[in-house]
Order: sequence, then structure tokens, then C-alpha cells
Amino acid sequence: MEKLITRVHYTDLLDNFRGFDLIKVITGIRRSGKSTLLKMYADRLISEGVEPSTIHGINFELPDETIPSDWQELFVHLKNSMVKGKTNYIFLDEVQNIRHFEKLIDGLYVLDDTDVYITGSNANMLSSDLATLLSGRYVEISILPVSFNEYLQLLEIDAGSKHINRNSLLNDYMGETSFPQGVKLRQSNPGAQARYLQAIYNTVIEKDIVQRYKLRNTRAFSNVLKYIAGNIGSPVSPNNIAKALKTDGQQVDNKTVEAYLHYLTDSFVLYQVSRFDIKGKQQLATQEKYYLADVGLRNILLGKNNFQDIGHILENVVYLELLRRGNSIWTGKYGDSEVDFVTRSEHGEQAYYQVAYTAKEADTMQRELRPLRQIKDNYPKYLLTTDEYESEAEGITIINVAKWLLGNV
Repeated sequence: MEKLITRVHYTDLLDNFRGFDLIKVITGIRRSGKSTLLKMYADRLISEGVEPSTIHGINFELPDETIPSDWQELFVHLKNSMVKGKTNYIFLDEVQNIRHFEKLIDGLYVLDDTDVYITGSNANMLSSDLATLLSGRYVEISILPVSFNEYLQLLEIDAGSKHINRNSLLNDYMGETSFPQGVKLRQSNPGAQARYLQAIYNTVIEKDIVQRYKLRNTRAFSNVLKYIAGNIGSPVSPNNIAKALKTDGQQVDNKTVEAYLHYLTDSFVLYQVSRFDIKGKQQLATQEKYYLADVGLRNILLGKNNFQDIGHILENVVYLELLRRGNSIWTGKYGDSEVDFVTRSEHGEQAYYQVAYTAKEADTMQRELRPLRQIKDNYPKYLLTTDEYESEAEGITIINVAKWLLGNV
């Protein structure tokens, strides 16, 4: 039987909005687990006594001749299958594959006794007609590939065991993939995981981006993504990317680079993080940083065992975990110093994070702590490293990052 983990964080989020007059929109990169999440939530509803006949699910990625492809016919099909007098749960997976899907969603929304859940692999779905049509009537839940904790669950490793080497397992996590199916393939054979990642990359790039936006210069597009993958966690701009590609003999202007970056963030391949002036308390408009939805994609783009920049790879992992925990995130600037992350929780609580693979050397420790020490407010400040050394002084907490990722602190 296929090993599944219950992604409690996301099913709880869905449950928080259950019964509210809102469409639940689940977004995220392909193969991050959106379809499985809908299945898990349907199973949860049934376990709580919801009649299976009131749950209506369609995956528009799967060919099914019994399902109409025209939005109007599909609306009638779903309406006729509903159980009268009871709440009907509508689960529509990858709904952007239906032409005029926004009209279908709007029609289902206004029906009595419906609770609508949809998924999509492109943020453009929410910046197009749907957002205009359903303004104020939907909530977005963004799903990411599995966390470090979920990774261990998939491998049936007890995260609380005293006999595991957390740092070694974290290195595996950073060197492989966090796509759920990819994690399961790690023990099949050495090439299975890499082939799976390549297939995801090809699908996302070809289907979600190249075809959708009718790109002609696919080589330049691919090299923009490779540039970002090689510079995760570093400030970049469309202008300096264009200059770097020109040095390599490729003519692409900064407006085109800007468009490519927009396509990649819309498809959830990349996440853009703006800079924040901590002292001036304002967001800055230049030199953003980018992080990958899955660090395993970096191996596909740049080659396996490309660990010379392991500090930034760890930074990518921490960024994704902060995102999972519901934070708004910026990179921080304080005078001439840089703070890796400035976060604000859903409750408005602010915090600062520095990330270093190791800070065992005294000079490294002082360099990492200096930006945090310069900040004079009383918000929590953290330094995350793979070192086992932990302490708290001057309002700064030093934590083992694997322990932090597992939620043990």
C-alpha cells in the first residue's frame, strides 16, 4: 500500500474555512500534493459523518470522457449530481484546464448548499478574471512540497528518536527533493528520483510556461532560471541578470528577464522576497532575492552534488519553512548590514532570522550575530545553524536548524 502522510497543517487550514461562504483556492507548484490534499480532506469529511454522495470531485488533468469539457455543460452535470437539502462539497482539481473556468466557479458558488474547493498550478488564475469575479469571496491556501518533518514521516523515520542523526538527515533532505512522490522514489533506484524531478521540471516549464506564454527563446528562459538557481539567496535584478547573460553571448533585455521571472513566480517555481529597511521601516523596490519551491530542482538545473553554496541552500529550506508557518517574509537591511529574514506572523508578531550552515569559528559567529545586535528593538532574534551549540544572549537565540525545522523549539 502506498505510503501517505496526513498533512495536518493544510487539512486544518481547510477545516478552518469549512462552511464559510468562501471558495477555497489551493495553489502551488505541480506535484506538491494538491490532489492528495483534496483526497485527504474528503476522507476526513467522510470520517466525520459526511455522506460520500455529497462529495463531488473531478481532476481535470485526468482524461474522462464522461466529464463534459464545456463549462456550461459541466455546471449542469455537477448541479444534477448534487444531493438536495444537504451541503455538497465540490472539489475541482487543476480547474484552470477548463476554458472559462471562472464562470463555472461563480455559478457553483451562487448555488445553495455548496462548499467549493479548487486547485491550480498557476497564480495567474487568481490575477485574472476569477479574482475580479470573486473579489472578496475566496481564500487562497498555498501548498508547498513536504517539510523536513514530513520528509522523515514519508521515510518512516521517528523524528523524536535519540538514535537518529538530524543533521545527516537534513543534508539528505537538502540534497534530494521535497516533492512527495520524489521522496518515496529515493529507495527505488539511484536514477528514479532524478528522472522524476526532470519530468516535473519539463512539465512545469513546457506546459505551464513555454506553451502558456508562447515563448520562443527557450534557451534564454532556461538560462535565466539557471542563473537564479545558482544565486538563490543573493540580491539580483533583471538588469544584472541580462548583463550576465550578455557576457555569456546571449542577447536578452531586462524587460524580457523581468517577464520570465514573473512567469516563474506565477508557476510557483520561484518565490520572490522583497527587501525591507528595518531602520526606516519601509519596503525597498530593488535587489529582490529568489528562492526555489524545491531545492532538488537546483540539482536538475546545475548538476547533482552542487553543494559548494550549501549555506544558501539551507537558507532556501528555512525560507520555505517560514512560509509554511504562515509568515510574511522580507530580507532585512539595517544600515550596511543584511539580515536574512524579517518575518511577520499572521498575528502581527515580528522576528528576525540569520541562517548559517556553521558558525563554529569565532569570526563567523561574530559576523552572523553583528546584524542582529545592531537592531535595537525587542522582537525575537534567531541564528539558525547545523551546529549543536545552542545558547541565548543579548536577546539572540542560537538554535540547531534541524531541531528548529522539526518544531522542537
